[in-house]
Amino acid sequence: MKKKTLVIGASLKSNRYSNIAIHRLISYDHPVVAIGLRVGEVSGVTISVEKEDFRDIDTVTLYLNPTRQEPFYEYIISLKPKRVIFNPGTENPEFYSILKNNNMDFEVACTLVLLGTNQY
Repeated sequence: MKKKTLVIGASLKSNRYSNIAIHRLISYDHPVVAIGLRVGEVSGVTISVEKEDFRDIDTVTLYLNPTRQEPFYEYIISLKPKRVIFNPGTENPEFYSILKNNNMDFEVACTLVLLGTNQY
């Protein structure tokens, strides 16, 4: 099943995990949209610097540290994703509570591992 995924914290640098995740998600045929610090393109995916009104987001996968996540709390909730993935280094108990209060699922996991083990 294809799961439209929003990568937040997307990087144009090929050695960054967010960049690798975009490539891997595309290789698994998941539609991808992305927000990062710089406009650009990764594997055919345009990286936006704006909080766009994306539709039908199944999964938000985070590549931002907890301090940088705070401006995205309301935005992510407004998208009504089925789940939010907190990749290593993005763990954020404050945001977990906010998501729980909004009846949203989240996972503390690695997107790359989930894809590689067919658990995405």
